[in-house]
Amino acid sequence: MESDAPKQFEGTSSYVATEDLVVAVNAAIALQRPLLVKGEPGTGKTVLAHEVARALDKTLIEWHVKSTTKAQHGLYEYDAVARLRDSQLGSDKVHDIRNYIMRGKLWDAFEHEQGAILLIDEIDKADIEFPNDLLQELDRMEFFVYETKETVRAKNRPAVIITSNNEKELPDAFLRRCFFHYIRFPDADTMQAIVDTHFPGLKKELLESALHAFYSLRGVPGLKKKPSTSELLDWIKLLVAEDIPAEALRTKDKKEFLPPLFGALLKNEQDVALVGGLARGHGGLYN
Repeated sequence: MESDAPKQFEGTSSYVATEDLVVAVNAAIALQRPLLVKGEPGTGKTVLAHEVARALDKTLIEWHVKSTTKAQHGLYEYDAVARLRDSQLGSDKVHDIRNYIMRGKLWDAFEHEQGAILLIDEIDKADIEFPNDLLQELDRMEFFVYETKETVRAKNRPAVIITSNNEKELPDAFLRRCFFHYIRFPDADTMQAIVDTHFPGLKKELLESALHAFYSLRGVPGLKKKPSTSELLDWIKLLVAEDIPAEALRTKDKKEFLPPLFGALLKNEQDVALVGGLARGHGGLYN
């Protein structure tokens, strides 16, 4: 006899989810609370929403927040300029104001018949009032359209995943309404499992050397931007494509103080100079 219990997220074949992350996702869905996910850039916060949608067989609706994004954009926008232009041209469209209402991502999520996964990505990029301006809509799962005098209610409550890079503090009132999870940077064993899902045929020697070089690089004091998981995966992809041997990552030649194809890992000149100077002083970082 088949169970009527809703599906639970358990990770996917392409996404290694730690036990505490799995618990957080399922708890937020069960509580019908937004899941607020923080962590270093490149630790898989955005990808998590994609994988949850895939695992639960749900449609993903993505709202990527920018510095100019307002909460109203997620609900709807009224194009008064277009209506004025059409009225001057004598268009019949002007008689129905709905022709000038542009639905936002929250509206799309509310209207979804089967219940969607709504991703509000990098919420901390927006103005400090942005999260508070969404409190009622995320709580009640409804909002009022003043131009048409109608209330839009969620047909099936979407699961909401919100990501933040900790660029600014979020309001307490908003935090109280979320289930919070911080994605810690993966340890070496977890990272090996992540790499294995993306490069299942990778030679063990190359993997071990690459991870050793990567964590040595992340451990350099004073780095402006530490390399992330996504950058490690890009780097390994390049190492494989260029057929770089594992020995090249363990060189003791002081002239070779940076790892091959280091541009995939270090993203500014200050960090390149810092690592290069330290390596020359110590005879190499990756020995």
